[in-house]
Amino acid sequence: METYERDGLVFDVTDSGDPGGDTVVLLHGWPQDRSAWRDVIPGLTEAGLRVLAPDQRGYSPRARPPGRHAYRMSQLVGDVEALVTASGADRVHLVGHDWGGAVAWAVGERHPSMLRSLTVLSTPHHRALAAAMPGIQALRSSYIAAFQLPWLPEVVLRHTLPGLLRGSGLPEDHTDRYAARMREDGCLTSSLAWYRAMALHPKAVRPGLVGDRLVTVPTTYVWGRRDPALGRQAAERTASCVEADYRFVELDAGHWLPETRADEVVAAILSRAGGGRS
Repeated sequence: METYERDGLVFDVTDSGDPGGDTVVLLHGWPQDRSAWRDVIPGLTEAGLRVLAPDQRGYSPRARPPGRHAYRMSQLVGDVEALVTASGADRVHLVGHDWGGAVAWAVGERHPSMLRSLTVLSTPHHRALAAAMPGIQALRSSYIAAFQLPWLPEVVLRHTLPGLLRGSGLPEDHTDRYAARMREDGCLTSSLAWYRAMALHPKAVRPGLVGDRLVTVPTTYVWGRRDPALGRQAAERTASCVEADYRFVELDAGHWLPETRADEVVAAILSRAGGGRS
């Protein structure tokens, strides 16, 4: 499949590997796109897996609805449901990084029967993140408040995004590619709508808020100890949010794990997904 549709929106998808193998779905974050996984996908397909990597809502050119209400977590989770249904898979191994990780946690809570396993990169569980907010995590997450402003973040980021990404440790080729995507018509505003929709929840720091439900599928959480945005306290608290086999993988790395630690990411996914057919 090259695309799938939901509610009139068309999402572009990279579909690789063995169509008969177990399916892995890869969800990118901000300001990435599906190309974030380009160094991860070969290791998964070589293991006999089918891999689906979509451009998510706001990033795919034909899936940029206006307004922050279109980017509520319920809509983001619904997009993943629609992808899994369109793929024909009964259950999938779900992987997410950054905002894609937040969506993956929410899918794990709301639709465990849809998943074989969950692997989340960088992003702690939303309740662990909320619990860490009274400490240093509030400073690490202060940029989220700035993103709530109308139009000003777009004006600033159009000029500063490449430098900010390079300064955060993202390699140059990825920086240029993501910055070019953000210059597409409507993309930057649509991508920031993910942050602006957080204010629609009772607790803005809980993007997947669904009460006290625990994740009940086998889960691996991979965190870089040098991540400038997501600190140790929330990372370590995440274990308490999973009521299933849980593995915490700590890397000597920053935030951009799919781009800079592809081999370790592949290993973490394969430790759950194995290879070939189940």
